[in-house]
Amino acid sequence: MEKLKSLADLKRIREEAKEKLELRVKGDNPEGLVQVKVAMATCGIASGAKPIMDFFVEELDKRGIGAVVTQTGCMGYCYAEPTVEIQLPGQEPVVYGFVDRKKADEIIEKYIKNGELVDGIIPVNYEKID
Repeated sequence: MEKLKSLADLKRIREEAKEKLELRVKGDNPEGLVQVKVAMATCGIASGAKPIMDFFVEELDKRGIGAVVTQTGCMGYCYAEPTVEIQLPGQEPVVYGFVDRKKADEIIEKYIKNGELVDGIIPVNYEKID
């Protein structure tokens, strides 16, 4: 455990703990929230997925959108990294490829806020097994 050297250190640790607790609470009922999953396998990380995940976390919070942003492993779309799966409450998930900051902003503004599909969707090529 790190040593506290100032009041600022204590406040920083408190804020980090609050953020982790908030994520855990949101994770208990993700069905009622927008779910954002960022592929963070080695191919995704190498293609810049970490800054994209950070962007979604910061921007969804700034814009007051109730969402859970998590990382996931390989989605199998290595050619289209960074890839992001978005699931709006009560709807099927949509996967977007080649997501950069501009595309992420467009996804938030058009798809998450208004339900309007955005270019860059990776077509579903599988069927779910119930």
